[in-house]
Amino acid sequence: MRDQLIAAAQSILKGKYGIADVSIIWESPQEIDHGDLATPVALQVAKKVEKPPQEIAQTIADGLKELDGVERAEVAGPGYVNVWLSPGALLGSLDSVITACSAQKERKEPPVLIDYSAPNIAKPLGVHHILSTTIGQVLANLYRYLGHPVVGINYIGDWGTQFGKLAVAYEKWGEKPLEKYSVDELLELYVRFHDEAEKTPDLDDEAREAFKKMEEGDKDLKEFLEKITSLSMKEIQTVYNRLQVNIDEVRGEYYYRNATEPIVEEGKKKGLFKEGEEGALIVEFPEKLNLSSAVIVKGDGATVYLTRDIAAIKDRIETWKPGSILYVVDVAQSLHLKQLFTIVEQLGWEIPNLEHVVYGRMRFTDKKMSTRKGNIVKLSDVLDEAVKRANAVIEKYKEDIQADDLKELADMMGTGAVVYGILSQNRKMDIVFDWDRMLSFEGNSAPYLQYTHARARSVLRKAGSENSPMPKQGEELTEKERVLTNMLLQYPAVLDEAKSANMPHLLTNYLFALCQSFNTFYNAEPIIKAPDNQKALRLFLTFLTADVLKSGAAILTIRVPDRM
Repeated sequence: MRDQLIAAAQSILKGKYGIADVSIIWESPQEIDHGDLATPVALQVAKKVEKPPQEIAQTIADGLKELDGVERAEVAGPGYVNVWLSPGALLGSLDSVITACSAQKERKEPPVLIDYSAPNIAKPLGVHHILSTTIGQVLANLYRYLGHPVVGINYIGDWGTQFGKLAVAYEKWGEKPLEKYSVDELLELYVRFHDEAEKTPDLDDEAREAFKKMEEGDKDLKEFLEKITSLSMKEIQTVYNRLQVNIDEVRGEYYYRNATEPIVEEGKKKGLFKEGEEGALIVEFPEKLNLSSAVIVKGDGATVYLTRDIAAIKDRIETWKPGSILYVVDVAQSLHLKQLFTIVEQLGWEIPNLEHVVYGRMRFTDKKMSTRKGNIVKLSDVLDEAVKRANAVIEKYKEDIQADDLKELADMMGTGAVVYGILSQNRKMDIVFDWDRMLSFEGNSAPYLQYTHARARSVLRKAGSENSPMPKQGEELTEKERVLTNMLLQYPAVLDEAKSANMPHLLTNYLFALCQSFNTFYNAEPIIKAPDNQKALRLFLTFLTADVLKSGAAILTIRVPDRM
């Protein structure tokens, strides 16, 4: 129906005012008194046609009244056009929502590459890793769901002097076979190295020498690095599994250790990489870009993180020929990524769209979490604590809970609460970690979404209509039916908007609003005991609500129970 209204309004503007190719957006008003759909297009074109916006809006409204499916059209405020659709037109439009509850067929187009998570080897995942990991996974899910081919890449930190330090620490203080070590124990060795190096500075020289041998291909050190990478990724994958995270490719810094030399030579040949202080190779950017110079090769001949990032872009272009590469990286890396994108552009490569999907830093309302100076707040510990707290909530409400498996429900609630609590915030702002808000049954939280889905499924079970079909279109809709129908109709557009903006919180906000609309409808209108001419419609709206909630939650990596 939106498409018909767009076409009709464009035709009116062209016929009356000679304006062609007008971009018209029909919005869903927050208040039902403002109609089912509204557009400010008259305000947008008033200056161009030199007519009062209310006059243009009235012309559009008069024309739309003749359109099939339009019950009435009115002018509101300074020049809005508000449209009320007939029940038949509204309900008929729900086909688009039914379609949106299933993933689209994959298109034949260049893939979107998404670089996310990127943990450091030999260290446990810290709670801050949940930001890149979950935001990246949700974007991968969202793009795939809408039919775009996607390749998720985990650019792990598995190369650098720190591994020389760890090799020295293991040689001096290792007490068992390397494969018997946990990531926590490897971190303890690394911390011990730094403690000892403060007393014995020569240890740093030993570490540099060990890493130099690693770079030169020393067999034993190569085997050492491969073993700690393997056991680290095994532990990391355990946490990924809890978070419903599945990344397609692991290509870290080690993968590109030998790919930087051709990059350096190309940059020198093109005059982009120039000699700086103490024999280093640097890039100096045009003054208008306001970017500080960047080191490509250090004075001792060693490449840096930026050099390997440039090599990674070249490899990604050659391997996957992507249309876009999204870097889900925190705000602290903004300068680095601006330098990176500018360098590959100045190298003259044919590059895809490169975008920094930036997110803010994590802040904690719980001071115990924010003041653990020098220690890692482990993500696995946070998930365990969330499940523990979910168990306490379940225990409190156990008289009213109908779940078959309370342990599984606690895991769904706890893990979902942490993930949703992150995703429901605007990623461009600092992310606040708040236990109370995350586990609330009433606020914008995973448990509220999960409870609403379970409530809808419960209604359908009691009615014996777990797959309620679209009913015959009725002649009237109550206010609550109309509000819920309009909220459901927004789902396809919300998915597109969340993808286009790379903003997961747009989807969480929508699901929260849908939960509110359904619960208002549930509390105001009898469903199972409704008259026959209303029962079928109300059961269908309940069924479609449950499907949208389940579909949207899955994109967000959140599981929803059928009973709760």
